[in-house]
Amino acid sequence: MLTLDVEKTADVAVVRCRGRLVRGAEVNTLRSTVVSEKNTRIIVLDLEEVEALDAGGLTALISLHHWSRSRSIQLKLVNPSRFVREVLERTGLNHVFEISSLDHALFVLGGLGHRQLKYGGAHCSA
Repeated sequence: MLTLDVEKTADVAVVRCRGRLVRGAEVNTLRSTVVSEKNTRIIVLDLEEVEALDAGGLTALISLHHWSRSRSIQLKLVNPSRFVREVLERTGLNHVFEISSLDHALFVLGGLGHRQLKYGGAHCSA
């Protein structure tokens, strides 16, 4: 099961992912949630609480990377769990995505700190 919480601040949307990012309903939920943020300049995917990532999840991340680039939207991955970071490194995708800590990404994006951001805007579950 994948749970997503979306928080918007100005033109930045932070999508906090919890659970399993795997083929099926979870991937579809992530895609539809991210694509619904099409009027946002930057989308941050917080992967700190993602415990599983399979080929379907990787394909979804790559697809969202292409989708965001074609619309001049920045897609950033932040706080990947140890497992997710290892998968990204082993597949070489750590060189494709912008990966950082959430605090660093928010600081770079506009001086927002993690304490200023409250999750719980929109809530989606698969």
